[in-house]
Amino acid sequence: MDSAAEDPIARFEAWMAEAAKTEPNDPNAVCLATSTPDGRPSARMVLLKGVDHDRPGGGFVFYTNLESRKGGELQANPQAALCFHWKTLQRSVRVEGAVEPVSDAEADAYYASRARGSRIGAWASRQSRPLEGRWALEKAVAEYTVKFGIGEIPRPPHWSGFRLLPRRIEFWRDMPFRLHDRQVFHRVDGGAGDSFEGWRLEALYP
Repeated sequence: MDSAAEDPIARFEAWMAEAAKTEPNDPNAVCLATSTPDGRPSARMVLLKGVDHDRPGGGFVFYTNLESRKGGELQANPQAALCFHWKTLQRSVRVEGAVEPVSDAEADAYYASRARGSRIGAWASRQSRPLEGRWALEKAVAEYTVKFGIGEIPRPPHWSGFRLLPRRIEFWRDMPFRLHDRQVFHRVDGGAGDSFEGWRLEALYP
């Protein structure tokens, strides 16, 4: 049997590869849903920057300012959901699970791969906090540009990433007459230590 039919991570990557060929912009854009400390939902778009194969059950990686609204919400309640929608393919994927911080080495490696302007922006932007005016942001960018000159730009201590560890992954395909195809993978854990045993697949009514 095709491994992508049994492994949701492999299926996701196959769909992502197709989306990369058809979506005009950012096929890795995804809606990230978190919750406020009092339980109210909160959602925004982020960019997926990695999919894990080397850990049981896989993982979905994204980066952010840890002092942003989403950073604070994820640290207060480390549970989240992702929703991908590829309009050209008429497909969607929903992922739910706990989140954990990425390692410093992972964050350093990804940060170093970013454009220089984006690295300076990570220092200059007090993400999610009130902005007095555009001039204030431009002033901060100019100050950090001078500060770092042509040298290396270290990763800010308030900038890192999270990995969502999926417990539920749903694949949705558009079908005629709204009789859509929905298949969901549920993580199956063992007993001691909550060890990963595999995935259970079921179909859902549309």
